[in-house]
Amino acid sequence: MNTLNYKGYIGSVAFSEKDNVFFGKIEGINGLVNFEGESVKELTDAFHEAVDDYLEYCKEAGMEPHKSYSGSLNIRISPETHSRIAVLAKQAGISINAFIKSAVEKQIAMLM
Repeated sequence: MNTLNYKGYIGSVAFSEKDNVFFGKIEGINGLVNFEGESVKELTDAFHEAVDDYLEYCKEAGMEPHKSYSGSLNIRISPETHSRIAVLAKQAGISINAFIKSAVEKQIAMLM
């Protein structure tokens, strides 16, 4: 997926051939904020304006702009992978949850 980044916010990017317009939405927020433009520059400018407007709205409304997450995540994996994780976690002397948490944190660190 193509994205834009501004002030710590991510905007999704798509193109409508029918309408001949780029469009997207701000991801990871409490609400739905869309933006669009007929060129990359227009799209980028519209995204920046949408983020700025959203932040101003949140400030005025006294609400937290970032979406809140519970910290609990349900994932779907194959039974074989689940079994391998269980064995590796047991060998490491940790829970399956701790094993997966560590693996995810390592992957995030590599990508950032």
